[in-house]
Amino acid sequence: MATREEELKGLGADFTFGFIQVMDGEKDPRNLMVAFQIVRDLIVKNYALGPFVEELFEVTSCYFPIDFTPPPNDPHGIQREDLILSLRAVLASTPQFAEFLLPLLIEKMDSDLQSAKLDSLQTLTACCAIYGQKELQEFLPSLWSSLRREVFQTASEKVEAECLSALHALSACLSRSVLSSDAEDRLDSFLSSILQDCRHHLCEPDMKLVWPSAKLLQAAASASLRSYHRLTHSILPLLLEQYNKHSQSSQRRTILEMLLGFLELQQKWGHVEEDESALLSLQETVCSVVFSALTDPSVQLQLVGIRALTVLGSLQGFLSPSDLELVVDHLVRLALHEEDSQSSEAAMEAAGSLAPVYPKVFSGRMVPRLGEELQSEREEESSQNLHSLQQRCLQALAAVSTHTSIVRETVPVLLQHLRNVQKGSKAGNAQELVSVCQSLHRVALQCQQDAEGCWYYHQTVVPCLLAMAVQAATQESSHPLVSKALLEEEVLTAMVPVISAATTHLSPELAAQSVSHVVPLFLDGEVSFLPQNSFPCAFQPFEDGECLEPQRRLVALLMAFVCSLPHNVVIPQQERLLRELLALSCSCSCPFTATTASKCFAGLVNKHPAGQQLDEILQLAVNRMEPGLTEGPHRTQALILLLWVTKALVLRYHPLSSHLTDKLLGLLSDVELGPTAADGFSLLMAESPDVLHKGCHADVRIMFRQRFFTDNVPKLVQGFHGAGADVKANYLKSLSHVLNHLPKPVLVTELPTLLSLLLEALSCSDRVVQLSTLSCLQPLLLEAPQIMSLHIDTLVTKFLSLTSSPAMAVRIAALRCAHALTSLPTIVLLPYKARVIRALAKPLDDKKRLVRKEAVAARGEWFLVGSPGR
Repeated sequence: MATREEELKGLGADFTFGFIQVMDGEKDPRNLMVAFQIVRDLIVKNYALGPFVEELFEVTSCYFPIDFTPPPNDPHGIQREDLILSLRAVLASTPQFAEFLLPLLIEKMDSDLQSAKLDSLQTLTACCAIYGQKELQEFLPSLWSSLRREVFQTASEKVEAECLSALHALSACLSRSVLSSDAEDRLDSFLSSILQDCRHHLCEPDMKLVWPSAKLLQAAASASLRSYHRLTHSILPLLLEQYNKHSQSSQRRTILEMLLGFLELQQKWGHVEEDESALLSLQETVCSVVFSALTDPSVQLQLVGIRALTVLGSLQGFLSPSDLELVVDHLVRLALHEEDSQSSEAAMEAAGSLAPVYPKVFSGRMVPRLGEELQSEREEESSQNLHSLQQRCLQALAAVSTHTSIVRETVPVLLQHLRNVQKGSKAGNAQELVSVCQSLHRVALQCQQDAEGCWYYHQTVVPCLLAMAVQAATQESSHPLVSKALLEEEVLTAMVPVISAATTHLSPELAAQSVSHVVPLFLDGEVSFLPQNSFPCAFQPFEDGECLEPQRRLVALLMAFVCSLPHNVVIPQQERLLRELLALSCSCSCPFTATTASKCFAGLVNKHPAGQQLDEILQLAVNRMEPGLTEGPHRTQALILLLWVTKALVLRYHPLSSHLTDKLLGLLSDVELGPTAADGFSLLMAESPDVLHKGCHADVRIMFRQRFFTDNVPKLVQGFHGAGADVKANYLKSLSHVLNHLPKPVLVTELPTLLSLLLEALSCSDRVVQLSTLSCLQPLLLEAPQIMSLHIDTLVTKFLSLTSSPAMAVRIAALRCAHALTSLPTIVLLPYKARVIRALAKPLDDKKRLVRKEAVAARGEWFLVGSPGR
């Protein structure tokens, strides 16, 4: 058939008849796959079927529905699904089969077998793609009857979903059919049948069949704009009437959810057509119903109302200017003053969705309202309520900032509030500063994809934050008694992602423009580009002097900026900047400043082009670190620098990384620095939130974790065996950190050699080691049951012992592992069943609820071990 098509077609219908005889009675699934393909080719490639259409249908349809279970260890790999799809491609390949196929499908839909129902419904849906009104018209009443019965009566969600798909396909097929002037409109009569059988259920007081009826109506209405208009003209007025007739919130919610389903379909068809749409004629009633839901005491009804409001707002031209003002008022009220946080969050999300559609309304009405609420000092409200209101105002301002024109209104409000909080003398204003920064961060993330909005945000927010921080730091240097909340670690840490997010998506040209101001600010105290730039003293963060310590803390903001720049942006005076950061990280007595200087140095080194300059700066760093690690007051600072520089080089596969990693491995046997060095292996393997990740354009090679594992785990194991008893825990902790961050498929392959060490780690008294090891073992119990089964006795003993640990986190992790043990083969578990169930009775009385919850889940699963059907 592939090479001699013309000759075969020359045989006419004789070839088709001959093939029917050959295929008749075939049972081998391999041959059936080929036979079904041949039948499809006969039809699709227009071979002559002659008088043998019914015979061709019979010889293939006798296999429908497919009932085939492949034998175990079948070398041919033919699955039941392969045969089903292959046969369906034949049955749904031509309208000529319709008169024979549709009765068969109706018969099988009425079958008791769920698989037969599903196959029939899916085949019907496939057929509708090629059938027309002519093929369907005779069978429409029977098809509708079967579909309706299944949706009304079935307990299977799968069957219901396939019925709705088939109804959608039938309506779409009838909608596509071209009618002659004297032909009956079968779509109209079909939809009339659906309306007749479903409409009255929407009015029943017990509302028993409301949802099945609504689903059927929506499936048909979603097929075409014609069917949508035909059904909604009848259904929408009825639903609105029923909403007003019922007074219970639960019933109103059900009706509004059905209404919402039809509104979402209108959203699918786009612009509201004035002459046809039932929705436009009911505009006032629909808005009234939705607005009433927003003021109802029931939170669940409010939530549906908010969703409906979002859909109405997305329908172009539906809401009038006065309606839009009401929408904004409702959203502000719900976002700020609704007690339930669900409604508040939903209102903010809705505001974020609608703001880009109506930017003028939201920037002109909602933002000023939020700004007023934010600045209001209400004497009658408790400070806790006022704080909660301000928190919601900040969240709402961020949520609504989804359009550049609105960002231009919200950002100044947020920055002004930041200034006001900084000037305030209230205790706890550090937390308020953090809240403002969190809102600014959300706005920054929402601006990133819009170049204009991103640049506006960057040039407005970054200089303002720097100016406020410099003001606070220089004031602290000259007047130590002034409020210094802005310089607290948690506030500076919250400012870092704001500056980072404002920088990562800048174009190289704009980033270069910005970096030419920021780096001279830190290196030379060049403050002219900052707003309100009259400061009490010079800004010299890299100069010596105890009074300059507050200024040095601002290196965190420099880190946020320079470590987020794209690769191709040249940083002015980069070598000088690196030397200053290196000096600060090794000599500063403040842990926060030393760590941020180390991170900033590492972030720049990671992106620095390879070559002599990089080699020199790295050699300089090694020369500073090695003596610092040996002795002196700044050993911890030198170790932190070593960790971050090692991470920067490991990520980019730099040759020096192995030398630095060996240095770290050597420090594990150091009594003073060993525990910190061990925790540092987590830092090397984990994703860093602020620097050295792909989001800030760091050089991160794929599979760096696997490479690190291959190079260093053998050394860790060797070091463990040769270490003294007082430092063995450091090696175990390092190993568990490395394994915890390794992709599980890699870990499973290495498990046989490492499992004995992991089990030894469970006996370690260090809680961090225990917790890390347990979290490493839990997924392995699920993914490598055969290997883990060999150590079942040790695992059961260790896990049950740790369920009595003083640390709650360890107890929870041990119970989760005890739960995961039940995934091992039953024959392995049965000897331990009684012992485990007895031991797990004790944590059922644990004083912590989360521990009790895990104990219940684990013990329940152990009770089922060995039970039939498990």
